Amino acid sequence: MKSVSSNKELKQKVGRRAAEFVKDGMKIGIGTGSTVAFFIEELGRRVKEEGLSIQGVTTSLGSSLLCLKYGIPLMESMHCSHLDLAVDGADEIDPYLNAIKGGGAAHTIEKIIASMADEFILIADETKLVPALCRKFPLPIEVIPASLSYVEKRIRELGGTPEIRNAVRKDGPVISENGNFILDVTFSTPPEDVELLDRQLQNIPGIVETGLFLGIAKKALIGYEDSVEILLPKG
Repeated sequence: MKSVSSNKELKQKVGRRAAEFVKDGMKIGIGTGSTVAFFIEELGRRVKEEGLSIQGVTTSLGSSLLCLKYGIPLMESMHCSHLDLAVDGADEIDPYLNAIKGGGAAHTIEKIIASMADEFILIADETKLVPALCRKFPLPIEVIPASLSYVEKRIRELGGTPEIRNAVRKDGPVISENGNFILDVTFSTPPEDVELLDRQLQNIPGIVETGLFLGIAKKALIGYEDSVEILLPKG
């Protein structure tokens, strides 16, 4: 089992390596999470020391604040329809570079930003690699509050066990930046066809977005103890 310090070092290596893909003049989608924080830090260094000229579009308030701290110019996603590159972390990544995201409750905007980009790169350490999705990490689903009970019922009919995500440092549930609840869904029998599952979930009124990122990523940068490797989708 890796120590906290070694895990942090892996994330730092991956974040810095991802920043090498950013070129002058690019519009960049900037994700959310601890690995992305190192990506932002390295981008800020390049802006300051190399004069790198970029514009960033972030997926969360936390990432926006980090970008401001490190001097990265930002634009609002509502004014943007195209990005050259987007970089974000993941909670699970399968051999086809399908992923589960949403541990930070920002997966709806993360999917929008990823879909805008010519190239979407996942960044993670080796512990996030899985043979198939929905085996280890719960599937996050953003839900309109008024639909909560109905959505929970429909998810159970699909074989899932939904649990509303509760906040750690305050009473009550986590509220997304869109003002919605997050359901974390586990499956006693993992789904064989995640594309079918995603379609079924997307058809339930009240579900805003799922944490399944299917067929979006073009490559993944994975941190190992002694290297950072570039993975491409299987097949």
